[in-house]
Amino acid sequence: MTETSFDRLHPEVRRWIRDEGWSELRPVQDLAIRTILGSDRDVVIAAATAAGKTEAAFLPLLTQAAGREERGVSILYVAPLKALINDQHRRLDLLCERMEVGLVRWHGDAPQGPKQRVLKAPRGVVMITPESIEALLLRRSTDAHRLLGSLDAIVVDELHAFLQGPRGLHLFSLLRRLELMSARRPRRIGLSATLGDMGVAAAWLNAQAPTSVEIIQPEGAAPELRLQVRGYLEPAESGPSGDDLEVDGGDEALDRIADHAFSVLRGDNALFFGGSRRNVEALSDRLLRRSEQAGVPNEFFPHHGSLSKELREELETRLKVGTLPTTAIATTTLELGIDLGSVKSVAQLGAPRSLASLRQRLGRSGRRKDTPAILRIYTRERHLGRVSDPIDRLRPQVVRAVAAVRLLLGRFVETPGEDPAIVTVAIHQILSIITEQGGARADALYKTICGAGPLAALTPGDFVELLKWISGPEVGLIEQAPDGTLMLAAVGEELTAARDFYAVFETDQEWRLIHGTRALGSIPISNVLAVGSLLAFAGRRWRVTDVDDRAKVLTVAPHPAGRLPKFDRQSVEPIDDRLAAEIRSVYLDDDLPAFLDETAVQLLKEGRAVFRALDLAENSLVASGTDTHILTWRGTAMNDVLAVCLAAAGLDCEAHDLGVTVSGTTPLEVAGFVKKMPGALTAADLSEFVANLQKAKYDRFSSPSLLRRMWARRHEGAVSHLSSLTVSVSPQASLIERKVHSDEG
Repeated sequence: MTETSFDRLHPEVRRWIRDEGWSELRPVQDLAIRTILGSDRDVVIAAATAAGKTEAAFLPLLTQAAGREERGVSILYVAPLKALINDQHRRLDLLCERMEVGLVRWHGDAPQGPKQRVLKAPRGVVMITPESIEALLLRRSTDAHRLLGSLDAIVVDELHAFLQGPRGLHLFSLLRRLELMSARRPRRIGLSATLGDMGVAAAWLNAQAPTSVEIIQPEGAAPELRLQVRGYLEPAESGPSGDDLEVDGGDEALDRIADHAFSVLRGDNALFFGGSRRNVEALSDRLLRRSEQAGVPNEFFPHHGSLSKELREELETRLKVGTLPTTAIATTTLELGIDLGSVKSVAQLGAPRSLASLRQRLGRSGRRKDTPAILRIYTRERHLGRVSDPIDRLRPQVVRAVAAVRLLLGRFVETPGEDPAIVTVAIHQILSIITEQGGARADALYKTICGAGPLAALTPGDFVELLKWISGPEVGLIEQAPDGTLMLAAVGEELTAARDFYAVFETDQEWRLIHGTRALGSIPISNVLAVGSLLAFAGRRWRVTDVDDRAKVLTVAPHPAGRLPKFDRQSVEPIDDRLAAEIRSVYLDDDLPAFLDETAVQLLKEGRAVFRALDLAENSLVASGTDTHILTWRGTAMNDVLAVCLAAAGLDCEAHDLGVTVSGTTPLEVAGFVKKMPGALTAADLSEFVANLQKAKYDRFSSPSLLRRMWARRHEGAVSHLSSLTVSVSPQASLIERKVHSDEG
């Protein structure tokens, strides 16, 4: 009889499976058992949320670990969140206990007793965050070698969360360091429900031999999807800035969204993603008031990073236990795979900007067999008047929601691009390795940090420049001994001694806005800025007159140009080229999707009518008062580069979701500028005009020239594509514009 994957498992694993009441292994588990026990290759396990990926990795790995006699930890499990580690520990604890394989949580909130026991007798499984690996290497180097110097396997959970961003670069470097301290390279296994390009995932797991990585991606039937996009129109008296926190009980769109959410979410477990903390608090307040007015217990609670750990954990526990109906209203804090029990539905305020995030959120619903996944997207559009901006009249929220749903159904996920945090992570790892080893040579540092993978974007020349800069008197992070060994200098010692050194990321970085001597407030900004960039803030339009990159301060002056635009500006979440192209496709089509409610259908019709009235299938320049919109139908990266290019030509402009707005310039004038652009400026030339180059935690210690060079390399493709950007303005565009305004009036 043919041996099954179940037969290949350790007897105690098989017994545990039977005791758990499993009738069969899931497809992803069957494939993973065969692959992991049949070879020593690295593996990507990509399957839907709740498909059994954790067991798919651990059942065969624990089968191998059970017979291990070698001293040292066998399996290292790395996850982005402490809460996720705690969940997975509960999930595997009984199995590991029965197999007499140790299972230890190793993070700041985990108990010390099990840590001390595994230090005395290193074996089994350690579950850890990247920051705790860093702390081990930095503070307990000898223990780290004893614990992790003979690993058989490293499991990276939520792999997609590490494919881009400073934490991913940091973890990549840490795994490289663990690999170099081992007699043999431990195999790597990545788990994720939200991967687009498997080649990118494979290259992250094994930069030297990405084609050797096994991809396990069973087709598997996705749960039934029930979705609705709902449209809401703001009232005529709604102001341009609209303080959602202060107004309730009126006819604001958010009030009517709260009414609907109260009626459909109450009585079940649900997640409502509100976007910003401000929106989360505004929705939570409205839903609490509706509960009080109805005389029923409140079921709606906020969840975001500014809340205390205790409040967040109370809400998470309430969702897991499931005895009381509960809706968590969250920012992005509940996106990753913490087990929240049976969540019936997911809601989102605002049209999606990221398909990866949307898929991750939707994966929270429909996790039980034969239950549908339910998604509601609430969109808000402005009331139109005679002075409404043409982009407001295009109804971009509803259109983007339709485009995102199309891509969701087509299983599109964005491919990560090159990360702007490379220099920061290189500086951090230079200091960390010098601290761990008591000193290091430049060539060894480069080989360890930049030898392969995403950090190889730093060339040997870049690395030498960086070392010279951070050893200079103005920076003082490191110094060189007479024999060439690099050591920490005073500032480096101070940095590495701080507890926050373990983490290479900064959260929610905001820029302060200053006008004269008056502080206006703060705003998160990820878009590229230059002097001359425009911002919408506090109900007014401002022109950036100075940028203090180190202090994160923008000096601004009021800008006289016309009305305040009301569409999304300066978002912290970029839009991919593919989503931008799909938005244009929605405008060009005639279908009215069944998932739209009546208001959303009407708003979609209005947006398409304006698109056609302005001849936007052919015309890419649209007048708006004294301004001109360039509609590129490209993603954030391209729009940012175009805005910098125009700013370099002396124009006041700002990038947004549909393109770039140029202030005080006619369409014909803009067309003239754009036609002169191709070949006029290189990415290196443009980098000289970018003001906010310091994006990551330790960028302030880098030389400006290196940051500019890295920016230029990241944007070479976008700059080269400027030559393919064609702009056109139809002779009747301004006449059409005036006619549409007249009809509205």
